[in-house]
Amino acid sequence: MTRLLESYAQGRWFTADDAGSVVTSAVDGSDVARISSSGLDVAGMVAHARAVGGPALRALTFHERAGLLKQLGLTLMAGKEEFYELSTSTGATTRDSAVDIDGGIGTVLSYASKARRELPNDTVYLDGGVEQLGKKGTFLGRHIYTPRHGVAVQINAFNFPVWGFLEKLAPAFIAGVPSIIKPASQTAYLTELVVRRIIESCLLPEGSIQLICGSTDDLLDHLDGQDSVAFTGSAATAALLRSHPGIVAAGTHFTAEADSLNASILGPDVAVDDPEFDLFVKQLATEMTVKAGQKCTAIRRALVPADRVDAVIEATSARLAEVVVGDPRADGVTMGALASLEQREEVRTSVRGLTKSAEIVFGDPEHVDAVGTGTESGAFMSPILLRANDNDATEPHDIEAFGPVSTVIGYTDTADAVALAARGQGSLVASLVTKDTGVAREIVLGLAPYHGRVLVLNSEDARESTGHGSPLPVLVHGGPGRAGGGEELGGIRGVLHYMQRTAVQGTPDVLTAVGNSWVTGSRRHLGDVHPFRKNMAELRIGDTIVGGPRQVTLADIDHFAEFTGDTFYAHTDAEAAAANPLFGGIVAHGYLVVSLAAGLFVEPNPGPVLANFGVDTLRFLTPVKADDSLTVTLTAKQLTPRQSADYGEVRWDAVVTNQNDDVVATYDVLTLVAKEAQQ
Repeated sequence: MTRLLESYAQGRWFTADDAGSVVTSAVDGSDVARISSSGLDVAGMVAHARAVGGPALRALTFHERAGLLKQLGLTLMAGKEEFYELSTSTGATTRDSAVDIDGGIGTVLSYASKARRELPNDTVYLDGGVEQLGKKGTFLGRHIYTPRHGVAVQINAFNFPVWGFLEKLAPAFIAGVPSIIKPASQTAYLTELVVRRIIESCLLPEGSIQLICGSTDDLLDHLDGQDSVAFTGSAATAALLRSHPGIVAAGTHFTAEADSLNASILGPDVAVDDPEFDLFVKQLATEMTVKAGQKCTAIRRALVPADRVDAVIEATSARLAEVVVGDPRADGVTMGALASLEQREEVRTSVRGLTKSAEIVFGDPEHVDAVGTGTESGAFMSPILLRANDNDATEPHDIEAFGPVSTVIGYTDTADAVALAARGQGSLVASLVTKDTGVAREIVLGLAPYHGRVLVLNSEDARESTGHGSPLPVLVHGGPGRAGGGEELGGIRGVLHYMQRTAVQGTPDVLTAVGNSWVTGSRRHLGDVHPFRKNMAELRIGDTIVGGPRQVTLADIDHFAEFTGDTFYAHTDAEAAAANPLFGGIVAHGYLVVSLAAGLFVEPNPGPVLANFGVDTLRFLTPVKADDSLTVTLTAKQLTPRQSADYGEVRWDAVVTNQNDDVVATYDVLTLVAKEAQQ
């Protein structure tokens, strides 16, 4: 008998207490594994995630979690060949496996990198600025994000057994929330192998990841308002899960990535002999055949100007004629099998529905000559291209054939193209191939309310474009309406999805303490040691130095203008400057003010401060005139040690005032500071 897949629950591998059901190869119908979760304690898994995984993750900072995620990604990448080998049984070609396996691992590494760059080395994320709630500045408010004390349950589809779970795991892990993974049975054997290697790596804290191979049983009954469910699959199943009594009553966070009748539009400006025409056809054929069309982002509707329908069909058919269907291990094969015989039958049924208002112009849904031994038992299918005969028909906009199937639909003008795309009732992605930026703006703005992502493709960006069907970790993946309404990925947005945003009100000192970031009005610490003489271990938030006063002379302004070449009239022409209602006379350059302020707070000798690497949020608030005197107050605002270096980042709050205590300029100074005393 084939091996019974195991679940990973409560810190150990669990074997079901029955024989399970057989999972077969999509290529030749042979048995690959058996699957069952009979006897699995799902309630115990939820409790384990909350009691063990959650606290362990929340004890780590964003950067520490990112460091573990990076190590995990590198470990999986080094051992990916065995994933590729097993992936063949899902019907995937080498190209398909790369999309799934390398794409999933790449998403993990991307999140690790983005978290280190954009999140603090802390457990709290600050959302926006401080709001002054009282006149005197003693009562303030600000929003913070903290990890929810629950579990992130992910229920995944069969088409991406690796990427599907890693793209959900990465942001949840960075957020500090443990995950329970439920893969689709058809391809769960590949998910189980990858999870097994994750567990063997011992990189992730215990309880941060668990796996269910088989039925989820009553898992949803044990969730509450601290938990979340991320589902990928059909809109019908998403609706059932969304209305589950446990989800509704407990207020469990639920998102879905569901059916999506994605469209690609050929711009009205693109002629048949333009390079953009070839780009459109190539992209259409590619999206039909990668993963045998089993992608939630695949192009289901090709919208083209009515007078170019025949040309698109002819060119696309020529490309599809070059596709070799068969065993991914056989030479020359460019498209593999669908995930199962059942899936193939579902696609055939959908094609029969589409032919009520469209005709097949390429391919035969009932027959294909598949290359390779034993393929007569595999779930192979020819690419199917259809032509819509009735643009008012509902079938092309209602029926998703989740396989290598697309329908070419003619449109009359740009408004018609947008209206046809919108009839998909909400999609994950649309693409537009055009060389006209005016057309791009018009159509993009028309598509935006109905789509989570819009790709505009032309000959200029084609070489770097990742393509219509490639979700990227830094961009939102999701869509409105029929597509489920969710937003997976999206960079840090994906992390914040698993966290709770809370408005905190209090004094400046309270907000400083809660957010680990100095807030205006909070206590400053003026000591005998210059803050630039302190390393990261010695510095404290609120450490302050006051420098000045320094008088700004007309000679200073003249010299700066001559030296820099900035001879703007407000600095050099007394009559013109006097006529300016904002200045009323010669004023100092803003950058002169910043330069003079640096001279007032800098400590010139070698020490813990290694470099100044920038200025943020610079604002000039009051003009500085000749003979004004400047004073600068510099306060340590935020300390961010770097995990992989012997230095960290220090953000300083800088306020420059004049002799009347008017604020002249405000900004943040960014420095790199040694973690410990230099030898």
